[in-house]
Amino acid sequence: MNLRNEIYKTLGFTYRNFIITKRNFFTLFETLFWPVIGLLSVGLMGAYLNLEENYLAFILIGAVTLSVLQVSQLDVAYVLLFDIWSKSLRYTFVTPISIFNMLFGAWLFGVLRGFIAFLILVICSELLFGLNLLIQPAGVLLFLFGIFLSAMIIGTLTCSLLLIFGYRAEVAAWTLTAIFMLLCGIYYPVALLPPGVREVAYMIPLTHFLEFYRSFYNFPPSSSSPAFFGFLLSFLLLFFLFLVLVWALDRARRRGTITQFSE
Repeated sequence: MNLRNEIYKTLGFTYRNFIITKRNFFTLFETLFWPVIGLLSVGLMGAYLNLEENYLAFILIGAVTLSVLQVSQLDVAYVLLFDIWSKSLRYTFVTPISIFNMLFGAWLFGVLRGFIAFLILVICSELLFGLNLLIQPAGVLLFLFGIFLSAMIIGTLTCSLLLIFGYRAEVAAWTLTAIFMLLCGIYYPVALLPPGVREVAYMIPLTHFLEFYRSFYNFPPSSSSPAFFGFLLSFLLLFFLFLVLVWALDRARRRGTITQFSE
């Protein structure tokens, strides 16, 4: 395997997502408009309730995380959806690329879009609500990397579901993030969840990344090393999901699903 060729193939999908985003007004909306609307609505609710600064930070961190995660994971999901919608998936897979070139290339562009959305939201938080979301720069970078890994997890899961269930799984691209955030404690601590659901929440890496970031605002995490647990769970989940994706792609090829997507 030639590493340089693999890098070029991967970056080809980064460039493809960039071109499609540049030409599509609605994908620009996903980066610029909806994240700000979400932050504004939650921030104004916090102002109306006259929340103390650390509690305002708690809910705004949830709003920022939801927006950055959604923007980043959509690019990973789009790498298959764009081909399915244009009925060109069969032609993509006859080229000498792998599913991982597609995933990582799209993920890189998702990271860029997510980082831009994060910067916009940080500036809005400071200007509109007087809240500094960059109080610990090194911790913020770790937190962002955790969100981007979570975006890869959700995007890979969506791609696997598309290959297994076909068009019926399209809705996963827009709903999985909301379900994950509901379980991970978007505006509340996970301890409020009922037993059984709470244990499931602690198996999701994003729960630990949220606790890690909120610990800078005096909210004690449930473990002594939330970032470590978050990254450990992320890499274990990604390894498992990559195996599922390879199996789903092989199954889709044998059953003719790839051809059906192109008709």
